[in-house]
Amino acid sequence: VSTMSSYSVSLVGPAPWGFRLQGGKDFNMPLSISRLNDSGKAAQAHVGIGDVVLSIDGISTDGMTHLEAQNKIKACTGNLNMTLQRYRGKPQSVCSDSLEGQTFFSKKDKPLCKKHAHAVNI
Repeated sequence: VSTMSSYSVSLVGPAPWGFRLQGGKDFNMPLSISRLNDSGKAAQAHVGIGDVVLSIDGISTDGMTHLEAQNKIKACTGNLNMTLQRYRGKPQSVCSDSLEGQTFFSKKDKPLCKKHAHAVNI
């Protein structure tokens, strides 16, 4: 992962944090931000929709399931510290393209563009 496009945020607790997650190991997709509340803490910290969550409270999200990530965030009672990778541009129309080094995968492990990767909100 390129460090140039990653950034860290520290959201002051308590929850709600003002964002919704999508993806996770169980969906074969990187954990990313799927929705922001306009006046929420995440939006005020300039978190962007589509940004990939690299770590939560210093723990890498690599291999984390959706539920594990949600529980990790819920366990933060003080500040929520996250490292994210900025999502740039619009989804590529060519499915073999990766976005900022992140390739999105379907259930059959075929590379997909963001447009064809299904967002699952829980």
